Amino acid sequence: MRIDVFSAKPHDQHFLTVAAEGKGLELRFHDGRLNAGSARLADGARVVCAFVNDDLSAPVIAELAAVGVRLIALRSAGFNHVDLAAAQAAGIAVARVPAYSPHAVAEHTAALILTLNRKTHRAFNRVREGNFALDGLMGFDMNGKVAGIVGTGLIGRVLARILRGFGCEVLAFDPRPDADCAALGVRYVTMAEILAQSDILTLQCPLTPATHHLINDAAIAAMKPGMMLINTSRGAVVDSPAVIRGLKSGQIGALGLDVYEEEADLFFEDLSARYIPDDVFARLLTFPNVLITGHQGFFTREALEAIAAVTIANVTTFRDGGAPLHPVVAPG
Repeated sequence: MRIDVFSAKPHDQHFLTVAAEGKGLELRFHDGRLNAGSARLADGARVVCAFVNDDLSAPVIAELAAVGVRLIALRSAGFNHVDLAAAQAAGIAVARVPAYSPHAVAEHTAALILTLNRKTHRAFNRVREGNFALDGLMGFDMNGKVAGIVGTGLIGRVLARILRGFGCEVLAFDPRPDADCAALGVRYVTMAEILAQSDILTLQCPLTPATHHLINDAAIAAMKPGMMLINTSRGAVVDSPAVIRGLKSGQIGALGLDVYEEEADLFFEDLSARYIPDDVFARLLTFPNVLITGHQGFFTREALEAIAAVTIANVTTFRDGGAPLHPVVAPG
């Protein structure tokens, strides 16, 4: 069975090749993204393997169906970029990787918090220039601070343990409170309370209609003044122009992002020899209290091994039994 892998970077090629060894699968890698123009490259493949910024809208799915594709194997947990109804109508199954390494994203979240707090990124550059002055590098003790987590799934649960280890009081908001978090001493509160009380607020929730632009002007106005906001979930959970207004007013004291609403035109590509075409993103980069990484929270060896293994398992179970291991179906 042939699998066409789109948005394939060198690490994708390595880990997927290792995971597929001896499984009787033919992998064909495409560096470019999957879209209406590139879908015809999958002619002859039964499976396409896609990532978070690939286009899986109805027109692309129609193209894939026309060339014989019968499975979309996502190497991600999120599937909001897939038109599930169109896939179902076209007879194409969809599978995902529901979990890989919650530690990877939780630890990256902690790294963003610590870096913004102690300004180690700025200190690194200063010292390399022979500047050992401490002005502007003051942080705060994590111990005793109130850290809020919005979304206590697998990642939020691991992050709660990390933050409790730093001595933080941890608040959480989630429609489904987690017993393990409660056992750690995490206190579940309303969204209004978590905004008003948190010194540090991290977003670990999925992107749904209810969480789209969850952090908007009203939410920012309700925040504890000068708080730190971290988003390692999905970019569209945050209204970026509203966050810029919050930074300018000082309501947001520090901002850490590993995701961005319009990241599809930016992330996972080398744009260092070009200009950044997104004016909102470029404006965010001008703030000294903003730290942005390019969707690398998942990027650990353990996570990539797990993603590749589950992706290949989805394909082989589909080939052997007609259904992927971790299917995604259209609601209703």
